[in-house]
Amino acid sequence: MSEEVLAILIMWSFIFVYSIFGSIDFGAGFWAMVYNNHKTMAGKIANRFLSPTWEITNTFLVLLVVAFVGFFPKGAYTLGTVMLVPVSLILFFLAIRSAFMVFSYSVQGYRKTMFFISGISGLLIPSLLIAVLPISQGGFISVDGETQSLLLGKLFSSPTLYLYVLFGLTSELYLSSLFLADYSRVSNREDAYRLYRGNAILLGPLTLLSALFTLIFMAPEAGWLVDNLMGQKIWFILSLISFCIAYASLWWPKQNRPGIGRPRFTLLATVLQYGLASVGYGLAHLPYIVYPDLTIYEAFTTTETFYSLMIMYIVGLAILTPGFYVFWRLFLKDKRYLQQD
Repeated sequence: MSEEVLAILIMWSFIFVYSIFGSIDFGAGFWAMVYNNHKTMAGKIANRFLSPTWEITNTFLVLLVVAFVGFFPKGAYTLGTVMLVPVSLILFFLAIRSAFMVFSYSVQGYRKTMFFISGISGLLIPSLLIAVLPISQGGFISVDGETQSLLLGKLFSSPTLYLYVLFGLTSELYLSSLFLADYSRVSNREDAYRLYRGNAILLGPLTLLSALFTLIFMAPEAGWLVDNLMGQKIWFILSLISFCIAYASLWWPKQNRPGIGRPRFTLLATVLQYGLASVGYGLAHLPYIVYPDLTIYEAFTTTETFYSLMIMYIVGLAILTPGFYVFWRLFLKDKRYLQQD
């Protein structure tokens, strides 16, 4: 395996991990807003998960950005230049969201505002982030000598952009519903579990349909990618099988437990579903970062910098992993925290 392929594999792994954690985090913020005054404890459960975890999600975003800038500086320059406005908006919404997350727990008067900011940013930030994918498919960047600019008119008139956004939002809400369904069951809140399970039952097919329509409308604009996706169809067939098993498990009975459904299994199978699809999409997109102007080989950093970054990430993850484990034990495993009133 070449250094360039290893670097993009690490990058794609970070993107996948952040997409899963980010979907659950931002989706939980949206559900906390929607169910803030609901008769069940659905809103409180979403906020209970959200309050300690948004910092972890931001940590993975920092790791992702540092990895991209370090491994592929030319790619970071290209995307950073053409996406200056979207990136600035993402940073703005993240800063506002983080500020309200910090102060709302010490100043009670900000709690309602925090729910609103967290819920709205939970829709806007993923929408801006996923806009990178249609842009990377080519056709939306104008190159004049060394000057690169984003063709905003062409981008906003493309149905592919809106279908990507729809797919991203339905996936976010589906994953977060599954997680919060499991979180509710562990917290012994069956009424909240039934609510989130119902959301997942509705959103599951919508994610599949939005992915299908995205592929259909992508063909005229990115035929090269569609052809490559067909060449990796085994990954998407396996992903579809995982979806069917995961979705069916929402009706599986569980021994010694009231109600139906196995949300923990459903969530894990759904993560596997997205993982398989991500492998297929990533392989189909290689070797391009931005088609047809920039490949991973052209954007790659120097060999010395690559190995320095590898050492830095190994040391950094060795330091962070115990912290992630403690976090899991305290906020996702401890029954005293999960089942508090």
